[in-house]
Amino acid sequence: MQTPQATTASPRPDESPSLVVRWPGPDNTGVPAGTRLRKSGSLRITKNGTVIDGLEVTGYITVEADNVTIRNTRVRGTEGWWGILQREGRTGMVVEDTEIFGNGKQRTQFGILNQGKDIQIRRVDVHTISNGILTQQGVVEDSYVHDPKYYSGDHTDMIMSTGPPAEGTELVIRHNTVVNTLDQTGAIALFQDFGVVKNVTVEGNFLAGGGWSLYGGAGVKGKSSNIKVIDNVFSRKVWPKGGSAGPVSYWDHDGKGNLWRGNIWEDGGTVSPG
Repeated sequence: MQTPQATTASPRPDESPSLVVRWPGPDNTGVPAGTRLRKSGSLRITKNGTVIDGLEVTGYITVEADNVTIRNTRVRGTEGWWGILQREGRTGMVVEDTEIFGNGKQRTQFGILNQGKDIQIRRVDVHTISNGILTQQGVVEDSYVHDPKYYSGDHTDMIMSTGPPAEGTELVIRHNTVVNTLDQTGAIALFQDFGVVKNVTVEGNFLAGGGWSLYGGAGVKGKSSNIKVIDNVFSRKVWPKGGSAGPVSYWDHDGKGNLWRGNIWEDGGTVSPG
């Protein structure tokens, strides 16, 4: 699918230029053009505050420390569970201006997998993986998560959460281009695998593909709450219905604090959660 480049609708002469949206894509995510990279094998980070800058890693990066920053780095995944992992009990990882992808022959299960607490993800390009980004809390913004690779038995999601955020935290998914070129599972998926989903903001994203482009957090474990889905643009460029089945499913209309507002189709019209 060609990356969306311009606007949700062409601005009229009397409209403010601020209404023009420049979506994340290959030219404004990942490693900045001209960056010189040093080759590296897989890394295990155990020192708090480590900064990884300007590497080309073949394998994976496992973070077992707090406040680690990974920037201007390319991770070429080989067979394994992740490209970048923050371990349980760790917090404060930042991943920015970085590209993570599989080799297309052996499964890389997750581009970025967060088992810990806070994480900040900015301007990343994640592709050719089974699942893009998995985290229950933190911020994912200005990123391009797209073009997964299917392996037998996969359930494929580009940005996903599988339960509630850690106490006192929230999950913000803001201004990303999220494209699942398969007919399953989602572009953004809020699931109740490990508990009732709450305190999530999905705002200003471009969404396309999957079975449903958005899974909204409902499930059998209880009523979701404080889920805000605001000003997102849904596209028909992968499937005529947005996802192969439709734009959105599993939305709790009556969940406390849940808000659905300003979500539209790229080609015009309002998207309703049904």
